[in-house]
Amino acid sequence: MIDLSELQYAYLAGGQAVDGVTLAVGRGTLVGLAGANGSGKSTLLALIAGLYSPTGGTLRVGDCTSPGQEKDIRGMARLVMQDADLQILGATVEEDLLLGRKRSAETVERARDVASRFHLLESWERPVQALSWGMKRKLCLAAALLDEPDVLLLDEPFSGLDYPGVCEMRRIIRANRRAGLTQIVSSHDLESFIDIVDELAVLNRGRLAVAGPPEAVLPHVKENDVRPPCAWSAGQGVGKWEEES
Repeated sequence: MIDLSELQYAYLAGGQAVDGVTLAVGRGTLVGLAGANGSGKSTLLALIAGLYSPTGGTLRVGDCTSPGQEKDIRGMARLVMQDADLQILGATVEEDLLLGRKRSAETVERARDVASRFHLLESWERPVQALSWGMKRKLCLAAALLDEPDVLLLDEPFSGLDYPGVCEMRRIIRANRRAGLTQIVSSHDLESFIDIVDELAVLNRGRLAVAGPPEAVLPHVKENDVRPPCAWSAGQGVGKWEEES
């Protein structure tokens, strides 16, 4: 589904944000992307979403290749950024979900169905500035899934969420996985998602340091500036959250 080959990206102002990353992600796979702040996670997700063009190497999403077919890739992939306020454009939940879409009875019904799934329907006409941080994050996710993408990219989706919010985000991600959606979830903290990912990839200063099944990668995360999960450090393996036990 996603193939990266010696992928590189350098900003015009200088600095190699992504440096020679080679990675394959199968259809329907849930991949955790870990790394310290500044390791290149957000830039890599933007490249996979077709928002940036590589300055070296290639990437393929489905049958589309970049450089060259970024517009087609943008039709297949959706990126939900860490800062929800940068992504919400509508004044209300309704307006944001329907923005840029041809308003019809069918479209409104689909938008309301997605809003209901994310417990946003009761806030349908509510100003977005009155939403909590977690609700804003869910609104961005709802808008992304309304487009029925083949690939969903989540940049630090657990950041700023309380425990109930983290549990709900985990349920959403797991439901997407059961539906066969290909997902890459980035985070500098492994605690919230390590037990639900199929594979774990770790970036260090723009380079792919290690990738594979979580049990094979976790022994190497600390040397790449990522804190191991508490259960792993305590010798209990990957561990499971209470909500899934």
